[in-house]
Amino acid sequence: MLAGLEKEIAASAYDFEDALIMASIVEREARGEAELRMVAGILWNRIEIGMALQADATLQYVKGYNATEKAWWSPPTAADKKLTSVYNTYRYPGLPPQPIANPSLAAIQAALNPAQTDYFYYLHDRTGKAHYAVTLDEHNANINAYLR
Repeated sequence: MLAGLEKEIAASAYDFEDALIMASIVEREARGEAELRMVAGILWNRIEIGMALQADATLQYVKGYNATEKAWWSPPTAADKKLTSVYNTYRYPGLPPQPIANPSLAAIQAALNPAQTDYFYYLHDRTGKAHYAVTLDEHNANINAYLR
């Protein structure tokens, strides 16, 4: 366990190993510390109903280094969602077996104490602003409004 987090770990509804894996995803999915708890809450909501996480960061982890783009974290494509890997959270519901990145202390705290929210969806528009939705219809409306 991490020194200084004993109380948060004990108070959390989540197993620490699961929270650490979640924190690694949240670290890559959220844009800035202000979003960490909200993204964690949304992803835990998905876990709790058996919904696939569908986190792009896990696809980026599966793909690894892109020699053409000379980047570790190139944007995933539709074809990437079909990759066969236990880390592909589009194909396999639940958490991947291990962390996908080194989470910050703030991401670990967010995974242990996520925002309580009714949201199940989020996206970032072209400026990096987050937009949240409860239903798939609302999420699709956000896609149309902010990404197309």
